Amino acid sequence: MAASVDETSQSAGPPASVEDQTLLVFARLMEGGQEDEETCRELDQLTKLLNDDAIAQQKDKGHKSICSVIDGDCVDTVLCYLDMRQPDIVRGHATLTTSAYLKAAGDDGSKKLSAFFFDRINRGTYDDYIVAFCVASASFPIVPDLTAQLFLSEGFLSSLGPLMRREWKSRKVETACLEMLNAACMNHLCREAVEKYCVEWLEEVVDQDPTGATKASIGEPKVQGEGGSISMRRHSEQVQHLAAVILAKLRAVPSKAANDPNKPRIEPATTSIEDLACLFTKMILRDEDHGRQHSIEGLAYASLQPKVKEQIIGDQSLLKKLVKTLTEAPPRSPTTYGALSIFVNLTRYRPALSEEEKKMSQLKAYANAAGKLPGPDPLDDEEHVGKRCQAVFDVGLVPVLITHSKNGSPASMGLIVSIIHAMAVTRTLRGPLAQQGAVKLLLVAWSTIRDTEDAARRMAAQALARILISTNPALVFGGNRSNPVNAAIRPLVSIVPPDPAAETRDLLPTFEALMALTNLASLEDEDTRRIIIQTAWPHVEEQLLASNHLVSKAAVELVCNLVQDPEGAAMYADDSAKARNRLHVLLALADADDDGTRSAAGGALASLTGYETVVRGIIHREGGIKVILTMCNDQDEGLRHRGIVTIHNVALAPGETGKLARAKIGEEGGVEALKECLKQSRRPEVVQATVEALKAVLEHEA
Repeated sequence: MAASVDETSQSAGPPASVEDQTLLVFARLMEGGQEDEETCRELDQLTKLLNDDAIAQQKDKGHKSICSVIDGDCVDTVLCYLDMRQPDIVRGHATLTTSAYLKAAGDDGSKKLSAFFFDRINRGTYDDYIVAFCVASASFPIVPDLTAQLFLSEGFLSSLGPLMRREWKSRKVETACLEMLNAACMNHLCREAVEKYCVEWLEEVVDQDPTGATKASIGEPKVQGEGGSISMRRHSEQVQHLAAVILAKLRAVPSKAANDPNKPRIEPATTSIEDLACLFTKMILRDEDHGRQHSIEGLAYASLQPKVKEQIIGDQSLLKKLVKTLTEAPPRSPTTYGALSIFVNLTRYRPALSEEEKKMSQLKAYANAAGKLPGPDPLDDEEHVGKRCQAVFDVGLVPVLITHSKNGSPASMGLIVSIIHAMAVTRTLRGPLAQQGAVKLLLVAWSTIRDTEDAARRMAAQALARILISTNPALVFGGNRSNPVNAAIRPLVSIVPPDPAAETRDLLPTFEALMALTNLASLEDEDTRRIIIQTAWPHVEEQLLASNHLVSKAAVELVCNLVQDPEGAAMYADDSAKARNRLHVLLALADADDDGTRSAAGGALASLTGYETVVRGIIHREGGIKVILTMCNDQDEGLRHRGIVTIHNVALAPGETGKLARAKIGEEGGVEALKECLKQSRRPEVVQATVEALKAVLEHEA
């Protein structure tokens, strides 16, 4: 490398080139002996230079990259700052620098990283193993494909077992190796390789007895550079828990080999996922920070299994400890993400199935009865998940989620939304969720989650819909200026159209959004109705004709509330061709088989027939008057009330329109229908409206 430390003290002169600046930074990093803060500043400066260089390369293909002056020694310098023996803060900054370098250097950077890794492995000293393993751990999230290629290189994994079973042991080598295996499990090919080559050794580590020996060990292991007491000869708890986390990942996400039907029936005893969960639980319940992060991560994987979920829910002390841990965990930390993942697993419902999928599930159940296929675990049915959601709510999780949502990462926000979404399935929890601030949380989540994360945004909107269906919006939003009712409209409208990206057409979000919008439109607030009309009307109209009668009913109920506003009424009363078509649809829905649909359509017609143009539209619609008269004779008094108010408005319409209306009512057998309505009705308002309508029709006939 051309630069020397002396260059850092050069006298003032022309501004140094970008290449010179880069070399000077490397010179200071190579010098060593700096305070951690100084090292971090140098790494940050190098990261900025590399990021700027990558941007310049994108803009100008002919740009000469500063990576041309970064040789193997420079790369070694940065990568060695990833060593686990470096302070955490330095390792964190070095990770960002490594990421920036690999992005800017492209293929050359990948070659230098590979050369570094294999050179250190081939040297074979404990120090070199530690650095190589630490670099691999840090590289997996940055360049997963490249690191997986290194990890899966021939002979590497198979050499780890003998290395870990050496008579002279190094706990730092063990820890670094396990950190690498833990990171590698994010890749399914690497996970399968770990299961093939490393499970036996991992089992030995987890299964050690109190004297320090493992069931498969022979003699007493010697620990490099450490004392000879029994406690020092044991695998450390950190090592044991790291090994348990890896085993939990392998057990929670079985590989193809684990599901191989040709696998021998009788296998050596292995540590079960329930045993691992117990190990993690013991560590979490201790009032010690040491090892808690790994135990939380391990329990997050173990809690994918229904049996473990029930173990956790049945342990009140563990639940409270998890909430306390989440309360104290820093935002955007691995502990926060792990604890949230546990609660997501506890509260997750099975995905909704289409009719075709339900049939396939039944076929699988028949096959299971014949002993051929495993069926769905009964511990994950709706009843068990509902109880788990209640238990999680009761332990005081929601206020902690709200606190974390204010400073959390996008990934954490997605997990928080998932938990609230699951809790909101339980009707009795919706009011308490609103009281504890879940509505504001969901509104903030929907507005801050990136558009590319459509699934998370739809989940936030659906959870919001569920809460607003079962709560009085006047109480939820009343007096809270930071949480205006109108802020809820756009999220709800966004899920009225079915998810275009979903493989299975799920109409539940559509139904719930329409129900929630209906609740909002019931408020005595013209602005709210107007905003719903302006943002949602085309989607609502489309759902009026939905093949699912529940969705159609929810849409017409919303229309019934919206037409109370002049702008909503104008959709039917402006005498345009579109308005007449809309009226035809409404009349058809007033004649539907479903009582709820007829009732909502009748309510809308009762309001709209105050407009002369609507009355004319009904008269000129073949069978229009007949539909209303049929409602007047319905067995349900509420429906009769809607029908008689509508026919009253039609019969008493002014001018020429009124004359035509009264004549049409008479032609359609209205007199007999109204007399029959009088016989059936007891409510004074129904009787009075019927009498007035009948009188108007009879006077016209006379």
